[in-house]
Amino acid sequence: MKIAAIYSRKSKFTGKGESIINQIELCKREGSHLNIEKFIIYEDEGFSGKNIKRPQFQKMLSDAKQKKFDVLICYRLDRISRNISDFTSLINELDSLHISFISVNEQFDTSTPMGRAMMYIASVFAQLERETIGERVRDNMLELAKNGRWLGGQTPLGYESKKLPYLDAQFKEKTMYTLSQVKDELDVVKLIYNKYLQYKSISQVFIFIFSKNIKTKNGVDFNKKRIQLILRNPLYVRANDNVLNHLSFIGMNVMGTADDKHGILTYNKSKGARIRRDITEWIAAVSTHEGIIDASCWLNVQKILDANKNKAPRLGTSAAALLTGTLKCSKCGKSMIVKHGHISAKTNKKIQYYVCSTKDYSKGLRCTNPNIRVDELEKIIIDNLKGITIDKHILLEELYKIKSETATNTLMLTEIDNLPDQITIKQSQIDILVSQLSLDNEISKYIRPQISKLGIELEDLKIKYESLKSISLKYKNNKTNVNKFLYSLNSFSSVINLLDFNDKRLIINSVVDKIYWDGYKGIVNINLLSLK
Repeated sequence: MKIAAIYSRKSKFTGKGESIINQIELCKREGSHLNIEKFIIYEDEGFSGKNIKRPQFQKMLSDAKQKKFDVLICYRLDRISRNISDFTSLINELDSLHISFISVNEQFDTSTPMGRAMMYIASVFAQLERETIGERVRDNMLELAKNGRWLGGQTPLGYESKKLPYLDAQFKEKTMYTLSQVKDELDVVKLIYNKYLQYKSISQVFIFIFSKNIKTKNGVDFNKKRIQLILRNPLYVRANDNVLNHLSFIGMNVMGTADDKHGILTYNKSKGARIRRDITEWIAAVSTHEGIIDASCWLNVQKILDANKNKAPRLGTSAAALLTGTLKCSKCGKSMIVKHGHISAKTNKKIQYYVCSTKDYSKGLRCTNPNIRVDELEKIIIDNLKGITIDKHILLEELYKIKSETATNTLMLTEIDNLPDQITIKQSQIDILVSQLSLDNEISKYIRPQISKLGIELEDLKIKYESLKSISLKYKNNKTNVNKFLYSLNSFSSVINLLDFNDKRLIINSVVDKIYWDGYKGIVNINLLSLK
C-alpha cells in the first residue's frame, strides 16, 4: 500500500486564500494521480516558514524516519520552509530514507534529476523573497522612526502608549502611536535627575532611591544600571539644537527639528535581543511626546556621567566569603553581603561582617537585622555541617554536577557528539549548490551568496568543534583532581579543614540550599538540599 504524507502550513489563522483546508484538498487531488491509497495529514497553522521549529513538521520528520510514508506532498515549496539551509537538509534527509517529495504548485518531483535541480533553484528564490520582505518591513519601520513615532515595545518609565488618529495625504484616516505622560512616574524621573546633580554619583542616587522604597514601572527595586539608562536617555529632554549637536557628535543619526519642547526617541540600537549595534547606526528622532528635563540640565548630567566614567574605579568595600549567595536575611529574605569593619587589635586585619543588603542600601531604613562577623558565622556553619555523613558517591555526583553546570553555561559540551553530523550536512549543502551553478548562469548571483554564507557557517562549526573538544579534555582532568582529595570522603569532618577557599564553597553549595541569619535571636537556620 502506497502512503503519502501531506504537509500544510499557514502563518496566520484564517480561512481565506491558501488556507490549510485548501492546501490539503489540492495535495490529495495530486496524490490521486499517483495511486496513493492512504494520506497522513500534518497541519501547522499560525507558524512562520522562517525555520522548522513547528510541532507538526517535527512530528512529520519523526514519522519519516520510521518509514511511515513513501512520498511527501505539499502545496508549495515555501510551505515547507523559506530557508534554503533547512529546505536542503530536509530533502537530503528524505533522499536518504528513499522518500520522494512533490510540490503541487511548482510541479516538482524529486524522483527526477531535473525536478531536483529546479526545486533547489526555487528554494533559493523563496528565501530571497522572505529576506526581501523582511528588509522592506525594517526599512518602513526606520522611516517611521525618523518621524519620531513610537513603534511599540516596553514603554519607558514616565510614559504610556496612546493611539493618535490622523489623516494621510489621501485624507484617509490612519492611526499612529505616541507616548502620553504618567505624572507619578515622571516625578520619579525628575527626582533621579535632581539627586544626580546633587550627589554626582549613581551609587548615591541608588542608595537614596532604595532607602525611600521607590519602585520601577514593573514594581521592582531600581538598580544602578537602570538609573544610568534613565540619565542617559534623551527621551526625557526638552530638545534644542545643543542637544541634537551633542547626539550627532557622539555618533547618532539625528532626525527632526528641535523646539525646546519635545523629547527624542532612539531607534535601531540593537539587533535581536542580545546584539548591540554600534552607536553610528542609531537613529535619534525628535518625537511627538513632550520632554520634562531642560536641555541645559540634561547636557550637564551627560557631562558629569562622562567625567565619572573616565575616573579610576574606586575599590569596593565588599568581598566574597564562603556563604556569599547562600546566606539570606531572615527578616526581609534578601541576600547578605560582606562588609569591612574595624581593624582587629589581635590580628591587625580588618574584621568582616555579613550585612543584610537591604539594610546596607537603605542605611537601616528598610531592614534592621543585626550584622554577624564572617569568621564567627562560618565557624558555626562548618561545625554544623561536619556532623553530616553523606555517601561519598552521592557527594561526588553533586560536586561534578556543579562543576559541569559552570562549564556548560558558556559552552554546551553535549554538542560535541552532534557537531560532526552538522558539519557533514553543511558540506553536503555546499556541494549541492555548487552543482546547480552549471545549470544556468543567470541564477549564479543568487546561489553564490548562499554558498559563501554556508562556507562561513561550516568554518564556524569546525572551530567550535575543536574548541569544545579542548574544553572537554580540561573538564575531565578537573574531575580527576577533585576525585583525589574526595576519594575516601564519608563526612565533611574528614576533609573540610584540608580544602582551599573555592573547594570549601563548592562543598557547602553542593549540600546547602539556603542559610538564614536571625540577628535578633542569634539563630542560624540551615536548609539542606535533598541528596537522593
